[in-house]
Amino acid sequence: MKKNILFVCIENSNRSQMAQAFAIIHGKDTVNAYSSGSRPSGKVNPKAIAAMKELNYDLSTHNSKSLDEIPDIEYDHVITMGCGDACPYVRAKHRDDWAIPDPRDMNEIEFREVRDFIEAKVLELLKE
Repeated sequence: MKKNILFVCIENSNRSQMAQAFAIIHGKDTVNAYSSGSRPSGKVNPKAIAAMKELNYDLSTHNSKSLDEIPDIEYDHVITMGCGDACPYVRAKHRDDWAIPDPRDMNEIEFREVRDFIEAKVLELLKE
């Protein structure tokens, strides 16, 4: 049975989108990956799209979503990314906050570092 994993950040335009993409890439047939934002921006950041394109993943197919737009299920894992009190309650068997800085205003090198850190964290999560 596939595990359901939800990644949540504030805007659902950078961190949670990339985390969802890495869960799809590395989780293949073992997970259903979702992402959403506590205050979604309505668009995926072009920097995130470019950073993932470097790894041959098309993030432009993703949409920025609110928590109202994801399945109303109990998730196996809910991972928040520094949204603190702005993250409303979502039913989950396990929850964790990765406290990843928002790369929105970072330069390309720093943005890639955050992207690669997110990938490492997702790989760690998938091993559990």
